Amino acid sequence: MTKDQAADVPFRELVRKADGVQPWRRIFHAANGMMIVLALQTIPVGHWTALGLLGAAFAVMVLVDWVRLANPRLNHLFFRTFSSLVSPREARKVASSTWYALGVILALLLFPRQEALAGILVLALADPAAGLVGRRWGRRPFGAGTLEGTAAFVVVAFVAILPFAPWLAALAAAMVAAMVERTPWNVDDNLVIPVTVATVLHLAAL
Repeated sequence: MTKDQAADVPFRELVRKADGVQPWRRIFHAANGMMIVLALQTIPVGHWTALGLLGAAFAVMVLVDWVRLANPRLNHLFFRTFSSLVSPREARKVASSTWYALGVILALLLFPRQEALAGILVLALADPAAGLVGRRWGRRPFGAGTLEGTAAFVVVAFVAILPFAPWLAALAAAMVAAMVERTPWNVDDNLVIPVTVATVLHLAAL
């Protein structure tokens, strides 16, 4: 074993430990989205001011990803510091939180606020619910996940969208988003889910 290989063993162990149900990651995921929605619903901040603040946060995340992925020691430190929040796939790729921020920004940039907020809330609640149910109780494969996880996604997404849209549009958006979330492609769910939900709601309102 070379020195580089020996030095990489602790990092591989950190990555291995990041796998599993990841309860704190799911709570953090949900809390972020709910706080964004609550802030945009209650704090009197202009549209472009909100986008500017989110854009600044996104720029910081991109910079952190670029630096840590270029420096193994910093990547190791990142995984050690955020051990309860990271995912194994982030060991060599952009963090999900970075895609999360971009998905939120695109939804707010491209769609009316209420449609965008519905998409953000689905991202915050339905995505982690599907992951939890799929990992704990999923038995029947379906797309990139399980049928049980997909059903959980649809139910939670439908409830999350109802305050923002009529029930039929909410059901359509929940089902389309669930299908997109289960499609096995290389685009991060955190980017496509809020945009998908907002798109369906926008088309339904035409």
